Amino acid sequence: MRSRNSWSCHLEQTRVFPVWLFYITGLLLCGPAFAEDEGWIRTWGVSPMARVDWPGAINELGVAKNQTLRQRVRISAGGHRLRVRFSNEFGTKPLFIGSASVGLSASGADIKAGSLRPLTFGGSVSSVVPAGSPALSDSVDIDVGSLGELTISLFLPEEVALETVHYVDLQDNCLSANGDFTQQEVMPVMSQTATRAFLTGVEIMAVKGTRVIVALGDSITDGGSDTRWPDKLAERLNVSKKTPAAAVVNAGIGGNQVLGDGAGVSALARFDRDVLAVPGVSDVVLLEGINDIGASGMTFQGKTFEVRSADDLISGYKQLIARAHVRGLKIYGATLLPFEGKTADSGYYSPVKDEVRRSINAWIRTSGAFDGVIDFDRVMRDPKSPGRLRQPYDSGDNLHPGEAGYKAMSESIDLKLFK
Repeated sequence: MRSRNSWSCHLEQTRVFPVWLFYITGLLLCGPAFAEDEGWIRTWGVSPMARVDWPGAINELGVAKNQTLRQRVRISAGGHRLRVRFSNEFGTKPLFIGSASVGLSASGADIKAGSLRPLTFGGSVSSVVPAGSPALSDSVDIDVGSLGELTISLFLPEEVALETVHYVDLQDNCLSANGDFTQQEVMPVMSQTATRAFLTGVEIMAVKGTRVIVALGDSITDGGSDTRWPDKLAERLNVSKKTPAAAVVNAGIGGNQVLGDGAGVSALARFDRDVLAVPGVSDVVLLEGINDIGASGMTFQGKTFEVRSADDLISGYKQLIARAHVRGLKIYGATLLPFEGKTADSGYYSPVKDEVRRSINAWIRTSGAFDGVIDFDRVMRDPKSPGRLRQPYDSGDNLHPGEAGYKAMSESIDLKLFK
């Protein structure tokens, strides 16, 4: 911090320094922040949620202290300058970031030689993120191509509970032995984890007009690897010569619902943060509601979920459509996938619940409420048993697609929607 005398000296200097010369000198030394034909967009993201203790939840990350958390991501659209979004939105105490960095991914937890860039926050190498708040790093120059991989490191010097997380089925994240390794390309790995913590977004400087598509959904969107339908859509958009490059942001949360809180807050509650606040967002693909139907009337971890009708879900969809349209976004309705056979003994599936799903799909197809329809149900259902997934597309649990299913979903999307 400047002393009182140093500030006085600075003020005296500016009194005798011609204003016009000060302005011109600043332009010559600093240059414009970015070209007029560029702007910030989000190219990768996950939706933050509170740590849960449900059976099957990935809870191996509990507390970190004097360790470096290193996380790997694959972006969609590329660029030459980026910044990173961290989150303490579900934290109960301030998050102290000792230092942070970003670089191009090499093998494992390593970073490509020469690509490591320190991240700062308002010019400082460290930052204190209040409980309930996000933090955005300063921008750094780094060339990363479309579908490129980045490794982001975060040094946590003080004991901190990893409360703001995102659960994924990946092993691309790791904790170091004791020490700050944010500025080192090779890091000694103490443990690997399938949980993301604190990291929620990567934003790049891109050509203005680059479309940003947010995929809002549950585990069928969230998936767990780079073979999910949003990832496959990003690949199609960024290799197609018929469409300009576009970013695809995955805003799926496994177990999420449109109307009620459970795994993460409801889609209605998180829509502003996970969709409307995404830099550059232009389009939304909504594929959510199967958990509202399946969990309807069930008791889980002491909580009994409300019975949901087709009209209940449609009312929720109308709210999301209206909120998207107020912001000038296009929103596309994706039909809900078949789920017959999914944990039938627990009550998640029933013929009555499947009738709710079919009614909702009929409304999505015929109402005209959405700006367009992506008919995943038509592609994924078994022609001989329309209540079930096609066997080649099923991951094995009668609800989630496998890799072939995700590929089929992506290929069924008309890219002309995003021109």
